[in-house]
Amino acid sequence: MTKYLTDLKIGQISKVKGFDTSRLADQLFAADLEDRLLEIGFEEGLSVELLHQGPIGRDPLAVKIGSMTIALRRAEADAIIIDALENNS
Repeated sequence: MTKYLTDLKIGQISKVKGFDTSRLADQLFAADLEDRLLEIGFEEGLSVELLHQGPIGRDPLAVKIGSMTIALRRAEADAIIIDALENNS
């Protein structure tokens, strides 16, 4: 079963496995999303941790990737495939 960054709970850690922009409803938005995610540091194999979810619709998300903290829209995070969870906090 494929897991996505949006499947993480606060405090859970995983690794970036890849991207799947085909599952996004807005394909115009998805067209260059993988390139944008790579540019801001979402490289395969890096550790990723969910730090915070916004109060309305759990959007945006704050995630730690490597040593950086980045805010993402839920739609962006929904395109990031992760490995099995490393810890279940």
